[in-house]
Amino acid sequence: MSDVKIVIIDTGCANVSSVRFAIERLGYDVTISRDPDVVLAADKLFLPGVGTASEAMKNLEERDLISLVREVKQPLLGICLGMQLLGKSSQEGKEQVNCLGHVDADTSLMETGELPLPHMGWNTVTPVNNHPLFKDIPENSHFYFVHSYAMPVGDYTVGQCDYGKPFTAAVQSGNYYGVQFHPERSSKAGAQLIKNFLEM
Repeated sequence: MSDVKIVIIDTGCANVSSVRFAIERLGYDVTISRDPDVVLAADKLFLPGVGTASEAMKNLEERDLISLVREVKQPLLGICLGMQLLGKSSQEGKEQVNCLGHVDADTSLMETGELPLPHMGWNTVTPVNNHPLFKDIPENSHFYFVHSYAMPVGDYTVGQCDYGKPFTAAVQSGNYYGVQFHPERSSKAGAQLIKNFLEM
């Protein structure tokens, strides 16, 4: 298995090491790097993120990662905020933060009716068209979420979740994939999703 070159893009975000441990638990070697040669030579890439979109985009810019992520041709999985960064923009308060633009979607504050924000804890995800990310994951499996912003459901949606109203829980646009939940904190279902991405 270790002949797959797996790289977590070093975004400077807090969940980088928990993503690394989740991949290592599956028996894979993984490198954390922002070196263009290492990133572009990888077979599979992860883009983790927590915090605010403006802070994360600033981090990416300072680390010269924006153009690097745009050059990527291999499969890349954005996690939580990392998925939102793949969209066109993200709302923050009254401002819109420009993001990477790989997915034709804008992230905005969730409309949850009476339900509290952030959307925090376990929720089920409904795969769209038996997407391979969800292979061998039992129906109604729960994944762990912590977020207040989300992408609406659209053509790019490969998994959706409902919290007040439906939102995109998993996305694909070409070689760019993303999940709004934290697979590294989602027990067996999350481990299976990471494994599926690595074996796809």
